[in-house]
Amino acid sequence: LLIPPALIGVIVFLYGLAFFNSSPLIKEVCDAHTVMCPLCDRRCKVWQLSDTCTYAKVSLLFDNNGTVLFAMFMAVWATLFLEFWKRHRASYVCEWKVSDWCEEEVPSLFYSEIAIQEIVNNANCEPKNHKHSYLRSTLVLICVVAMILVIIGLTHALVVFRVIAAVLLAEGSWEFLSNHSNTGAMMLGAFLHYLIITVMTRINRIVAMKLCEIEKTRSFAATEKSFTVKMFTFQFFTYFSSLFYVAFFLGRINGHPGGYVRIAGKWRLEECHPSGCLTDLFIQMAIIMVLKQTISNIFEFTGPWFHRWLRRRNEEDAKDGDELCDNCKLRNWLSNYRLNNVDSFSLFNEFLEMVIQFSFTTIFVAAFPLAPLLALINNVIEIRLDAIKMVTLERRLVPKKTNDIGVWINVLEAIGVLAVIANGLVIGVSSDFIPRLVYRYLYGPCANGTASDLDCMTGYIKNTLSIARVGDHNILNEFSPHQMVTAGGLNVSHCSYRDYRSNEDYSLTPQFWLISAVRFAFVILFEHVVVICKFIAAWFVPSAPMQVKNDRL
Repeated sequence: LLIPPALIGVIVFLYGLAFFNSSPLIKEVCDAHTVMCPLCDRRCKVWQLSDTCTYAKVSLLFDNNGTVLFAMFMAVWATLFLEFWKRHRASYVCEWKVSDWCEEEVPSLFYSEIAIQEIVNNANCEPKNHKHSYLRSTLVLICVVAMILVIIGLTHALVVFRVIAAVLLAEGSWEFLSNHSNTGAMMLGAFLHYLIITVMTRINRIVAMKLCEIEKTRSFAATEKSFTVKMFTFQFFTYFSSLFYVAFFLGRINGHPGGYVRIAGKWRLEECHPSGCLTDLFIQMAIIMVLKQTISNIFEFTGPWFHRWLRRRNEEDAKDGDELCDNCKLRNWLSNYRLNNVDSFSLFNEFLEMVIQFSFTTIFVAAFPLAPLLALINNVIEIRLDAIKMVTLERRLVPKKTNDIGVWINVLEAIGVLAVIANGLVIGVSSDFIPRLVYRYLYGPCANGTASDLDCMTGYIKNTLSIARVGDHNILNEFSPHQMVTAGGLNVSHCSYRDYRSNEDYSLTPQFWLISAVRFAFVILFEHVVVICKFIAAWFVPSAPMQVKNDRL
């Protein structure tokens, strides 16, 4: 089902590519002679808006009118995916005759080591009573909240790292890095974010297991469910906390000339590019998604292969065992034993990987329409690597009787709802879709239906910029004299920055408040329309095929 969104995502991408040469927004940036304010203190100097021509072109690839329709489609697609999955599940439940199976009533891994241990340790086969402790539940809740706060704290550390990295790159001796210090800092931050994800994945697993031990659940099925919810919660915040900051806070809390927000009173917060903030989110998502899928597949396949090779090398009596089993039925058992061990959570990593990928392809898809295509390519490759790993590198799994995928289906449904909210906010808050719409009909050359020979979006970039004058008492000490010298050696008395502020007292203009009101109205309208479409899609597609219902009847 990734094929339709992958094709539509490519069409949206090509739609933006088709307007490279004709878009007035790109022409306005590339042909501009506007002098922009320094992006950092001390050594950063004023710069030309035309220096970011390439950045403006990339922004249009992912921030165009097609993005809105694509985000709506993906929200409905997430619902259809879950409905078709339920139909798929219903067919197997009918075929395997497990419709009335209840995992909580019996040991979930019958004939497994855990079930055998429970029987041996309880000779009278007495059932476990249900127990509940408010003290333990409170302790677990406090620990979960504390862990989430730690992960959010790492996001703040990433913000500080990007701010400092941008300053160091801007003050460096390499001209290319100095001119693209913010983009370079964003890419370095994305790489660091991936390293944090790799480390925190192991820590999250340990913490989730310890919390499950504190809970003392009644059965293995309950432990599995509890572990799944906690592990996914930790992983979700690890993956997406930084993305939420880039999507909804980057460039909106940095202040303005004369009133910049600083970390520890020293470093200025990051700013958005004049062409919009969505490209920063795209860069972050692309790097994390590509690195995660590529490196994870490499380690996921080479790890079991290396362990099998190491195990065979350490078994000195392997040949003797083969000779003893030349003519017996134990040969296959011995061969299976020499493979890598598997346990009850062997498939957990596969589920978690798919659910995180589902989150990437739905929650912030408005900023990265190519995400479904990358996910499709990854899954085509990974499905073969997993098959090779499970069949040739790992021991055969113990069969587990079940009739669904447990709590994972609830997690997927929650992600589908979150995707509607997040995409509505990305388009309404992060994207320039609303400011462009307001400019076209109220402030541009075609405002009020007046005929014009110019394109309706002509002058939009200039309209989004405000001017800071060095002589104003509000910013008298903001920029030093050497910062107000252009690359050509020309002294300037004013510079531009992205915001809707008065050029006299730097107060927010009526246009800012109008755009904010339209943004809020759009988010509410978008979410209601998409939620209605989701309900209609869920109602339209039955959760079980008619043949399955009739067979069970």
